[in-house]
Order: sequence, then C-alpha cells, then structure tokens
Amino acid sequence: MLLALPLRAACSLLAWLSLYTWFCHRYKHRSYEWSCRLVTLTHGILATCLSAYIGFIDGPWPLSHPGSPNTTLQVHGLCLSLGYFLFDLCWCVYFQTEGALMLAHHLVSIVGIAASLALGESAAEVNAVIFGSEITNPLLQARWFLKEMGCYHSLTGDVVDFFFVVLFTGVRIGVGAWLMYCELTSPKPRWYIKLGGVIMYAVSWVFMVSICRFAWRKSMKKYHAWRSQRGEELSLRTNGHLKSH
Repeated sequence: MLLALPLRAACSLLAWLSLYTWFCHRYKHRSYEWSCRLVTLTHGILATCLSAYIGFIDGPWPLSHPGSPNTTLQVHGLCLSLGYFLFDLCWCVYFQTEGALMLAHHLVSIVGIAASLALGESAAEVNAVIFGSEITNPLLQARWFLKEMGCYHSLTGDVVDFFFVVLFTGVRIGVGAWLMYCELTSPKPRWYIKLGGVIMYAVSWVFMVSICRFAWRKSMKKYHAWRSQRGEELSLRTNGHLKSH
C-alpha cells in the first residue's frame, strides 16, 4: 500500500501538469498565470466537492473521529490534492509569483497530507482542512479573473469579495477553531499532526488580518465615494432650488 501511494501522488502531479499544458495551448494569447489559475480553480472546485462528500456523507466525521484510520476514498482525495500542491509549489517557485507565507502554506499542506498518507490515519481532519482551505479558492480565483478582464470594479466584484470574506471568516476561522480544539483535545492524533493543524490555523489568521485590512480599506473607499456622490446630488438640488427663485 505504501509503495502505491507515491505512484498515486505522481500520477496526480502528472495529471495537473498535463491540464496546465493543455490550458497553455488552449489560451496561447493569455499569460502562464492565467493557465495556472485555471488549474487552481479546477482543483478548488474538485477538492471542495470531494472533501465535502467525504466529510459530510462518507465519513467519518472529523470533529468526533480525529486520528481515525484512513478510508480508501480519503486516500484518493488526499493523493489528488497532494499532486496539485506539488505542482503549484513548483510553479510558484519557478515563476516567483508568491511570497513566503503562501509558500509556507503549500509546504505545510504537502507535509501534512504526506504524513497522513504515510501513517494511514488522520485523513479525516486533514480532509476537513482541505475543505476549509479550498472552499474559498474559487472565489479568490474569480476575483483575479475579474481583475484581468476589467470587470472587478462592479457589482459582481463586490459580491465575490463579500462571499469570500464571509466564507473565510466563518469556515477557516470559525469552524477551523472548532476543528483545532477537537484535534488538540483528542488523544488519538500524533503530536506532529496536531502541530501541523496549529500551524495551518495560524497561517489562516495571518491571511485573516490581511483580509480585514482589505475589507476595511474597500469599505471606507465605498463610503467616501457614496458621501461624495450624495454631496454632489444635494448640491445640485440646492442650486436648482435657488435658480428657480
């Protein structure tokens, strides 16, 4: 079984690389980042759907069974994401598009998934972390594509940002705290699995600080624009009233 896991991860990596190559060929007029973002979007949708099915339907429930033996479906899901994270980490390092925080996030994800696969346990909580991490990913990619197409400063962009902030706060911070508590208080998971969970949650909080700053700046910009527009409308009404006399 252990010998088959590296092969599965390698096949997953090859599949994501092949998809990226096809996107590059299909969108020759676009940048390499465009194709990589499409791969990221594809993984985000697949990983969210698969991890949701594993966690909510197939089981076991990660909040009550941390450290439980891995199921076959959990292994398939982890191998799928492991190949993607390896691909994306190599791409980011090669093109130098991400900072240290995102690279650290990818490294911790790779180590955590690999450790769970090697141990044959704790896939339930690792799968839950993947779900929490990837559920906001499609919105993040949608935001980037809207910017590239010049459609970000619109109602659609505002809706995407709103749901991204809400999901990130509710799932990665709120539910993530609950999951980390269950993980730390359970005697089953290994100490280094618990440590990985704490690091991932800490990284989420660093992202959360940046998101809060972004949300505050955007809200203030919207508020000042609204006040400026309202002031102009009141000025026009007043001037019109004076002219009528």
